[in-house]
Amino acid sequence: MEKVNITSDFVLLGFSDLNYNHAAFFSIILVMYTLTWIANLLLISSIKHSPQLHTPMYFFLGNLSALDISFSTVTVPKLLSNILHGGTSISFHGCFLQMFFFILLGSTESLLLSVMAFDRFLAICYPLRYTLIMNDKLLFILNGSCWVAGFLHSLLHTYNVSQLTYCEDRLIPHFLCDATPLIGLSCSSTALEELFIFTEGSIVVTIPFIFVLISYWLIARAILKMKNRSSRSKAFSSCSSHLIVTCLFYGTIIFIYFRPSSDYSSQYDRIVSMAYTIITPMLNAFIYSLRNKDVKRALKKLIIQCFSIK
Repeated sequence: MEKVNITSDFVLLGFSDLNYNHAAFFSIILVMYTLTWIANLLLISSIKHSPQLHTPMYFFLGNLSALDISFSTVTVPKLLSNILHGGTSISFHGCFLQMFFFILLGSTESLLLSVMAFDRFLAICYPLRYTLIMNDKLLFILNGSCWVAGFLHSLLHTYNVSQLTYCEDRLIPHFLCDATPLIGLSCSSTALEELFIFTEGSIVVTIPFIFVLISYWLIARAILKMKNRSSRSKAFSSCSSHLIVTCLFYGTIIFIYFRPSSDYSSQYDRIVSMAYTIITPMLNAFIYSLRNKDVKRALKKLIIQCFSIK
């Protein structure tokens, strides 16, 4: 087999090997993508224009909404094109650029969710010292650290996979350029690359996930010690939305990336990938909007202001 040079294109097969109603599928994806933009932009605008939401929790939530919009935008437009035209070509550089931003945004969101758990831990377990500890400087450091760590993680992954030798088979059985299907196209030895990606990737996902579990274990202990029932209810409601969002995100990630390679199935991976690239980014904004009284109040005020006649 001949090595493919850097000017050669890959082909994203998407769901072209499955029998389905293209028009209906395209419409559903487009509606979800549009809702992702609208819901998250409304959430960001509400946080920006509501002084009562200028707190660390909503600062991180605004960043999460921005990540969700970007995360979907990296993959969905290409998927929509793929649904319309079948297998869609993508250049060598374009493929690895998509992979870089996909991993960057995904790993940054993973780290941000753990930071948000830490924020809830401080707010519930140390309420009197919360505003003193979670100051503007710490907010900048925590948020910046998520992006820097995500950037380095993505750079390492993308560089290692891009150095593999790719041969005549350029058909990627996925709707995005991800490490696992790309490694499957290589005609060179990939044992070291697979070991590195699994080990380093596990650290980036597992450590934040464990941190989230520990944070919520300590939060649960603190809540159970509260004597006032209304205080317990208020404390639980303040972190319930984040807990749901975290379960959705890590549940799909663990299903795809933490299982034996012998269980790999491109069909199931494509379907589950849709959950965390399309469905979860859309649901996150609705979960926070519908389960949070402050956000609902701010959204209502924003909508009234937008449609009021001056």
